[in-house]
Amino acid sequence: MKKRNLGHLEVSALGYGCMGLTGAYNAPVSEAEGIKLIEQAFERGVTMFDSAEAYGPFSNEKLLGAAVKPFRDKVVIATKFGFGINPDGTRYGLDSRPEHIRAVVDASLARLDVDCIDLLYQHRVDPAVPIEDVAGTIKDLIAAGKVKAYGLSEASARTIRRAHEVYPVAAVQSEYSLWTRDVEHNGVLDACRELGIGFVPWSPLGAGFLTGTMDAATPLDATDFRAISPRFTPEARAANMALVDLVKSVAERKQATPAQIALSWLMAQYDAIVPIPGTTKLHRLEENLGADCVEWSVQDLADFNAASASIAIEGARLPEFVLAMTDKD
Repeated sequence: MKKRNLGHLEVSALGYGCMGLTGAYNAPVSEAEGIKLIEQAFERGVTMFDSAEAYGPFSNEKLLGAAVKPFRDKVVIATKFGFGINPDGTRYGLDSRPEHIRAVVDASLARLDVDCIDLLYQHRVDPAVPIEDVAGTIKDLIAAGKVKAYGLSEASARTIRRAHEVYPVAAVQSEYSLWTRDVEHNGVLDACRELGIGFVPWSPLGAGFLTGTMDAATPLDATDFRAISPRFTPEARAANMALVDLVKSVAERKQATPAQIALSWLMAQYDAIVPIPGTTKLHRLEENLGADCVEWSVQDLADFNAASASIAIEGARLPEFVLAMTDKD
């Protein structure tokens, strides 16, 4: 697989998002199944694996740490802090106080069973803590050898710039896909390009919708987070099929799948974009990784963007209580 850079970290052009292994869409997979899938991703060239203390919570990091142990020195482990999470897994909002960051990092190191976290993201910007204090804390953790690189998630362009002045930001992770293109218009992508910061799109397949395997009638289990997402109501899905139809038509011309079109389109935006699709199925993993071979010309991109511009997307990308935690500074 081709390589890309997130700051000074070299990673595979496509990473692997581990969140779904411990539940999010459906029931968690078994530990053995999760470890096997991570091993299979590595065998196929994936060298960046994305986790967070909040996934599970806690169990996702343990699973990832166990899975990569045989090849730890050949992969980049990314994890995140920023939510207030009690030992029993209940939450109390956002918490990026320096002392909390240090405690979370020590706990994550133990769960991952590693000496150093390669890429540490602030999961959500905490309005109660100046970003300069957060960046300074990460700077100290890097000096202490506990972290290699600093990242931000769902941060505004202004916050990114302020953090970068204290310590270089290696990567910004935000939702970005063919149907969620906010970062193209709010200055985030522009700031990343200007400052030499990598960009990691989460939910690059639109939580599965852009793969063309769902429609308005597809049932969603009550445990599936999409069941409470405005963009996944039957009415919204019916309206948003217009975009999927366009993706399918491009996929047919390029002899690819809709998922490969959605992922390769992201990678074609600029050379420091590293999507992190997740899956619990080997055949979907192999399909996703095939996006690395799909090429887009300048004209291809222009034609696609012109065609998609006329398609209005129905429904907010996330429930309001989740969007409320997005940095809008």
